[in-house]
Amino acid sequence: MNNTLQDGSGQMFDRICERYDFLNRVMSLGIDGRWRKRAVQALGSDVGYVLDLATGTADVAIEVARRIPNSRVLGLDPSDGMLRVGQRKVEKAGLANRVTFKKGDGQRIAASDDAFDAAIMAFGIRNVARRERCLRELGRVVRPGGPVVVLELSEPRGGHPLAFGAGLWKRYVVPRLGSALSSTPEYAYLERSIRAFPRPDEFLELMATCGLRGGKAEPLTFGAATLFTARAP
Repeated sequence: MNNTLQDGSGQMFDRICERYDFLNRVMSLGIDGRWRKRAVQALGSDVGYVLDLATGTADVAIEVARRIPNSRVLGLDPSDGMLRVGQRKVEKAGLANRVTFKKGDGQRIAASDDAFDAAIMAFGIRNVARRERCLRELGRVVRPGGPVVVLELSEPRGGHPLAFGAGLWKRYVVPRLGSALSSTPEYAYLERSIRAFPRPDEFLELMATCGLRGGKAEPLTFGAATLFTARAP
């Protein structure tokens, strides 16, 4: 794997953008949609302008616009290809007047202090080289006390048989299935990046170090994903 993903260029996702949604649904057995809905619920209903960082193909941005009345969403992503797919989906959903897009890097968010009422980031922080810098940026651009929600894949833990099965699926099946369906090596990176991501307690410590307050971690589907919530300082 080259460093194009780690430096925030988004080139890796440009190569898989047209197949991204299909592959995610197949490899997560459709559960990823439920995880995203739970993350959007964690924002609450009293938010106006929402930053969807690492918006990708705009699944979260669309969910925010549909579920939160009067909300507006800015989707930020470093991948031109993902933004192109996301724009098509937003237009098809009839939400182009409420969801807009901008190419950008989460380590250097081009927005003023306190520009947003809330921020959400789904399946993106794992791919950021300087996570601390990204979390500090989220705290900077969200108004004081506003919700900051991070949804990320994680290593299933605990002794439940389904947790063990989820771990085997993610470690051995997902990268092979992704490679077989897409004929590209990008999904082999997925399993490695999940194993390298901090444990939930470690990531909560990082959020606190970056000034985010009241951090909580909620395991989803036996820990196959984790929902982190906090408040901007």
